[in-house]
Amino acid sequence: MTTAAAPGKLVLAATPIGHIGDAPPRLAEVLSTADVIAAEDTRRLRRLLGDLGIKPTGSVVSYFEGNEVARTPDLVAALVGGAQVVLVTDAGMPSVSDPGYRLVAAAVEAGIRVTAVPGPSAVLTALAVSGLPVDRFSFEGFLPRKAGERQRAIAALAEEPRTMVFFEAPHRTHAALEAMALGFGGTRDAAVCRELTKTHEEVRRGPLDDLVTWARDGVRGEVTIVVAGASPPPVPDDPGNLAALVAAEEAAGLTRKDAIAAVVRRTGAAKRAVYAAAHGLVDRS
Repeated sequence: MTTAAAPGKLVLAATPIGHIGDAPPRLAEVLSTADVIAAEDTRRLRRLLGDLGIKPTGSVVSYFEGNEVARTPDLVAALVGGAQVVLVTDAGMPSVSDPGYRLVAAAVEAGIRVTAVPGPSAVLTALAVSGLPVDRFSFEGFLPRKAGERQRAIAALAEEPRTMVFFEAPHRTHAALEAMALGFGGTRDAAVCRELTKTHEEVRRGPLDDLVTWARDGVRGEVTIVVAGASPPPVPDDPGNLAALVAAEEAAGLTRKDAIAAVVRRTGAAKRAVYAAAHGLVDRS
């Protein structure tokens, strides 16, 4: 009687976004022992393997936007048959604006274990060095290439209160910043993060109008743009309104103390007024 093979495992492995020294310690281990390595660019993978000083024992296949629909069933079949498949993209974590989501979804549906070797992320690195608020953020990926579609996408985000992160091609960075200045306002604070962790790393911070001027002569390298969220409209210091805002923050999981602090930050209202409203007191100041 033949015993069916135990299901395999899909490993999403983060790769350096620039500096090879940032490779997660487990990366070399999973690449050297994988049954199959699915790589966005097999040439870049070969360079990475050389930099890490390892030779894979399994097979290497390409897995990129152009072939992921056709290749996903084969990889799922390998996983079902017991293989350990490691997915890598050119830089950062697979699935984050890179190939991977389709394979992850198919593996989950097939009952395959999906795990990750965490590591470098351009999104989080850019957020951390931007100097903009990072307590809440949204990742928006690449903006549309066509001017009209790009402007509509930005218009839809004009009132987004969270800090926003975008990827952009260097040759479209100036146009993207112009569109952002038009849609978000030229005084909106932002940061352009170029060549993160690489030799020529550069972070330009300032109002969007200033960044448009800076980028006019062209930008080189990998680009991540971080834009401050929209400022909330002025909120009247009406006790009932302030109390409702505190209650909403508490309903979202904050303690009363943290909810009061959040409302003070959002509205600019005096802390004593928010405290009094939250506790049903009369602020006599």
